[in-house]
Amino acid sequence: MKAKVLILALLGSCALGFLGCADLSNKNDNLSKNSNLLEPSAALKFNDVPVPMGFKSLPQGSYSFETSGVRVGVLKYQGKANPDQLINFYKEQMPLYNWNLLNIVEYGDRLMNFDRENETCIISLLSKGSTSIITVSLGPKPQQISQKKPKQPVK
Repeated sequence: MKAKVLILALLGSCALGFLGCADLSNKNDNLSKNSNLLEPSAALKFNDVPVPMGFKSLPQGSYSFETSGVRVGVLKYQGKANPDQLINFYKEQMPLYNWNLLNIVEYGDRLMNFDRENETCIISLLSKGSTSIITVSLGPKPQQISQKKPKQPVK
């Protein structure tokens, strides 16, 4: 009887070991194939500003406001990706949401400026070791104020 229990326990352990090893190898294969690619997350605060999958919202440093077509917000996210991956992610993803890349500023931190018809979006990328913090600042474009020339010279 003890021999049967011992054999069953040994078979069960082996089966779990094989399943665990097979599962780990598949995950490692997927990670090595796509290590340079970031995928957009499905859960977004603004549905037209992508955030890489795996980045978590930092609500204590974020706020947003929306009313009658005007949106303002500063949203912060934290996750693991290197700055070059993040730059490439936003270069590829933002145009899919009709954002135009204006410029990229690199000075340790990285800033990406985007705009479209009525809005601007600034994406700031800060790296701290293996962790990156993304700050998305969104707001309306400033309206052009037409300056009228005085009809008579000012005395």
